[in-house]
Amino acid sequence: MNKIQKINPILVTGAERSGSTLIARILDMCGVWSGDCSRMYENDKLFRFIKRKSPFFPDSKLITPFISLDGLVLNEIKQQDWNGKDWMVKGSKLAQYWPLWYYSFPNAKWIIVRRRTGDIIQSCIKTGYMKLFKNPDNLELLGFEDEAQGWLWWVHQYEKKFIEMMQSGVNCKVVWPDRMVVGDYDQIKEMVDWLGLKWNDKIPEVFEPLLEKSRRVA
Repeated sequence: MNKIQKINPILVTGAERSGSTLIARILDMCGVWSGDCSRMYENDKLFRFIKRKSPFFPDSKLITPFISLDGLVLNEIKQQDWNGKDWMVKGSKLAQYWPLWYYSFPNAKWIIVRRRTGDIIQSCIKTGYMKLFKNPDNLELLGFEDEAQGWLWWVHQYEKKFIEMMQSGVNCKVVWPDRMVVGDYDQIKEMVDWLGLKWNDKIPEVFEPLLEKSRRVA
């Protein structure tokens, strides 16, 4: 067996604007490899094997994993000079197509990132690149009157996926990064320990300036 196949990925997912990038950055500081990713820790090359036909959520019952993604994904990270250590894939699309990833990596550990629904909706509305429900055609297609209704529906679709994943036996841990705003790092430390990683003492130092801005807004 190839050495790379002995190490299962850490799969980080959540609704958009839930804090999954923050969690990915913490894992990066704990030594987890993420490959050729953007500043949002999205490694788009690992998602190119899935062809989306709609901007909306696919029905999990209709996702039939005839072919495992593991060979394609593992070959891609080899080409990205994987360093032989723990590695992660981060993205909201993991939850949208979770049956494919679960079939391909049944022993992977999943991190499901959560945030209060109202906070996600407001963040999506304020974020310029979150354009799905800024498009009136999409609102009309789903029968919504405004952007807030669209994002509320969107978050609920993710919640349904999370329930499906847990009911199907996905090895996962749910984390709420907002707890860090009040100085509570316990859940984050528990996550790091659950993943078999070593806690980086610089994490609070790095994130406190960012969290302080959130405290002032609150």
